[in-house]
Amino acid sequence: IPESLRPVAMRLVHACALPDIALDLVWCGDVAAAGIGALESGAPILCDASMVVQGIDGSRLTAGNEVICTLREDGVGERAKAGGITRSAAALDHWLDHLDGAIAVIGNAPTALFRLLELIAEGAPPPALILGFPVGYVGAAESKEALIAEAPSHGLACLTLRGRFGGSALAVAALNALARVQQAHQPVTRAGP
Repeated sequence: IPESLRPVAMRLVHACALPDIALDLVWCGDVAAAGIGALESGAPILCDASMVVQGIDGSRLTAGNEVICTLREDGVGERAKAGGITRSAAALDHWLDHLDGAIAVIGNAPTALFRLLELIAEGAPPPALILGFPVGYVGAAESKEALIAEAPSHGLACLTLRGRFGGSALAVAALNALARVQQAHQPVTRAGP
């Protein structure tokens, strides 16, 4: 694990108390540089689930990054039903106006990760970083393998965990770890003369 990614890996291990997950971590590109750069620039953080939003430590988002979850936006349920897709996949169409240079944090739905990859393949602007930690028995491992396979050809920075294991807590742990590193490297400003 690269030195720059070790604080994130340690936070992931701490979040689930399973040191062996470090063996299943896969990354493409410079995850730390991409994530820290996006956080410093005030890029939005796009989340697939409300549980992800709730876990983000807003006090560490020093550039005022907007945290967005579109799962409950108007029309998502209807679009999902009409298209025969999940709400999680349909919600990602609402990410398009925010996607360029954002941090995409997927901690729940494999269909959201699949849809994100489809959008990028169709020409949507890429996020600065994808933290892909969907969990479960149906599609989770496959969606993460798709991310691993497709990230290099699209020049994407990403972090994921092979297999079925994942979840909102791990996705949030990765984002919060990057935010903690970014915050620690900010210059300290002093008030007064």
